[in-house]
Amino acid sequence: METTEGAPAYSTAGARRVRVETGAVEPSQRLTSLDVFRGLTMVFMASEILRIPSVAREFPESGTARVLAQMLDHVEWVGWSPWDLIQPSFMFMVGVALPFSIASRRARGQGFGPQLAHTAWRAFLLIALGIFLRSMSREQTYFTFEDVLTQIGLGYVFLWLLGHTGVRVQWTGALAILVGYWAAFALYPLPPAGFDPTLVGVPADWPHHLQGFEAHWDKNTNLANRVDQWFLNLFPRETPFVFNRGGYTTLNFIPSLATMIFGLLAGGVMRSGRTAREKLRLLLVYGAAGVVVGAALHLVGASPLVKRIWTPSWAIFSAGWAAIFLAFFYYVVDVKGYRRWSLPFLVVGMNSIAMYTLVHIGEHFAMESLQIHFGKAPWEVFGAVYAPILLGAAALAIFWAIMFWMYYRRIFIRI
Repeated sequence: METTEGAPAYSTAGARRVRVETGAVEPSQRLTSLDVFRGLTMVFMASEILRIPSVAREFPESGTARVLAQMLDHVEWVGWSPWDLIQPSFMFMVGVALPFSIASRRARGQGFGPQLAHTAWRAFLLIALGIFLRSMSREQTYFTFEDVLTQIGLGYVFLWLLGHTGVRVQWTGALAILVGYWAAFALYPLPPAGFDPTLVGVPADWPHHLQGFEAHWDKNTNLANRVDQWFLNLFPRETPFVFNRGGYTTLNFIPSLATMIFGLLAGGVMRSGRTAREKLRLLLVYGAAGVVVGAALHLVGASPLVKRIWTPSWAIFSAGWAAIFLAFFYYVVDVKGYRRWSLPFLVVGMNSIAMYTLVHIGEHFAMESLQIHFGKAPWEVFGAVYAPILLGAAALAIFWAIMFWMYYRRIFIRI
């Protein structure tokens, strides 16, 4: 990792050349809307420390509380919530930024070989950082690869290689990945009659079990979990791996690579010589098509929408929403020029790796320190049940202040 220091500047026009983060581009070529989108998504993710769903569940009679709990938490298995769109949005944005990054490196005279070596090193660092953060508070290194950083790292070299190809090859690559991944799951045999799902951590009466053909994508009895029972046990572990409690799998990186490729295609549109109106139209058309196609695959029973194992329908559906979000931010920030409101998100979006790491490492330290120095009373001013929200908000404000200081000092962490 490196840092770069310089003079502060809100507008990136004419700013110093500073590379930032995964798939980063130079400020003179940056899409401010992409940074704002990334920053808002990161703040949304970091708001997990407010524990809003847990607090909301303390009020089971309140319809508003039930809606909040559903919106700000992952669904159990099939379906989606706004919270489920966080990771695919990040992965989509990695793809969007890549055409700009490749063009920037070419402009600096960097050849294919050095670029490939840098890309491979970046991928390794992302995987290593993801494992490091997941290993905190463990007895030993916790080798797991379903985290957003490791998932990006596992697919990043392939994405970069596709970034050097044409649009037709990129579309073909995304579709081949999704069709092939769907076929692999569909052809994998179902558990035998009488199989006890509790052996893989799923209650027999779990209400989210999939039936019929869709059972090929049921929790912890699918192809990807079987692969993890082999792959993850190749690494030193406290106990042998049998299942992931949430149902997440390493092989998610394959269909999520398709999500990044859809972002790569969107990035090609954004970098093209098309007018702003044409770019917006294409993003909205592609986005709407993705949402419709993904939902249709789910509704006809061909591929259920399951974010936890990144089914092909989910890869398409979530990329569609990400394209719509990008179109919105592009229109508001870059086309209409409404930027003042976006500063709180911009400072995070331009240092998202730093924010992600800080939240994971500093969450408990910050919240414990706040209680040590200010006691518990300030956080229980509205009642003890609301204390997690106020305490989490204070910790989040501290993390944001650090990001603002880094932005003001022009310090950007990059991998």
